[in-house]
Amino acid sequence: MPIRITHRNKPTPLTVLVFFLGSLLSILAASEGHAGPREQAKRIHDRIAGVPPSPAVLNAMEADLVANDEITAAYRAMDNDAFYNVTLKNFATPWTNRDQTVFAPLNDYSATVVGMVRDDVDFRQVLYGDILYVGSGSGIPAYSNSSNAHYEALEQQGANLRTVLDGTLPQSAVTGLPASATAGIMTTRAAAKAFFYAGTNRAMYRFTMLNHLCRDLEQIKDNTRAADRVRQDVTRSPGGDSRIFLNNCVGCHTGMEPLTQAYAYYQYQYDSATDPEGNNGRLIYTPGTVQPKYLQNAETFPFGYVTPNDRWDNYWRQGINSLLGWDTALPGSGTGAKSMGQELAHSSAFARCQVEKVFKAVCLRAPGNSADRSQIDSMVSSFAASGYQMKRVFAESAIYCQGD
Repeated sequence: MPIRITHRNKPTPLTVLVFFLGSLLSILAASEGHAGPREQAKRIHDRIAGVPPSPAVLNAMEADLVANDEITAAYRAMDNDAFYNVTLKNFATPWTNRDQTVFAPLNDYSATVVGMVRDDVDFRQVLYGDILYVGSGSGIPAYSNSSNAHYEALEQQGANLRTVLDGTLPQSAVTGLPASATAGIMTTRAAAKAFFYAGTNRAMYRFTMLNHLCRDLEQIKDNTRAADRVRQDVTRSPGGDSRIFLNNCVGCHTGMEPLTQAYAYYQYQYDSATDPEGNNGRLIYTPGTVQPKYLQNAETFPFGYVTPNDRWDNYWRQGINSLLGWDTALPGSGTGAKSMGQELAHSSAFARCQVEKVFKAVCLRAPGNSADRSQIDSMVSSFAASGYQMKRVFAESAIYCQGD
């Protein structure tokens, strides 16, 4: 006998909607699994260390989450050796070479980044601190200004970067550079080999901006700045057309040139005849003497700027690049790479860049929606409040992305 639908038992639109939403939530709950504390703990550990936790660590992290202490749980995951040997090493290595490959060997640049994160050092010092991390172990050669053998041996022996790295001695004591000439990773041997190698030293600026402010030159072009510091080696009429310089080239050079002047006394010295790749080269510093590379090709435009010293000025403090958030407590000018590195590192763009890089490394994707962008804003504030400790950023990223 057919069922007769009356006004009394006929479902209303509201009833249908409630039923539909309830079913949808049930499906989503099933797909998400509404992970309990134990599953959440495993996801956080996987995000940070890339390997499963031991039963004891998993139990401890689960207890932290039951107690609503997600940060402590995430920090436990960072006690795993893989966080230092794999996650952090792979995180920093692309910054150390022009190809931006993760497959480059461990070096003083990447080891210093790993050590700074481990020790909760104010990460802004990565661009201006008198800081360098070296390792130790049986059969490990001493640090050398003209070889990467020390770090390659650490890697070949499978050294635990969590325990062997030591940043007790300042960079100046290890390398012999004057303390005033040290500028964090910019004055490491690895950075010098990659970015002071031949050329004009503009590469050091370009890759520092790219790696630590997340801006390439095309993204900071500003044709409104004065061109008074553009060097002689830059033609003002590429292909015989001055409009190309005025509409394109000048936008990068106007701000880049006054900042790269900070590197005027640095050079990566090597024998091009016997060592064309510079594998046995070393960073040299010549205070008071501008490197010849700053004065080369003077005939290209004789009326261009002749670099007299290592004074730098930040022309980006005005115009559209003021949005990079320069620190008003700093003067915006100075001498040498150290003070220029501080200028870059104390910008709001630097802090946001570190947070975005960690987010991408942990979440395996770039921020993509309003919730992600709100999370980035929150983590930038937390990063500053923590004294610019990178472990805090890794922890908060893993907690946010555990459900991805």
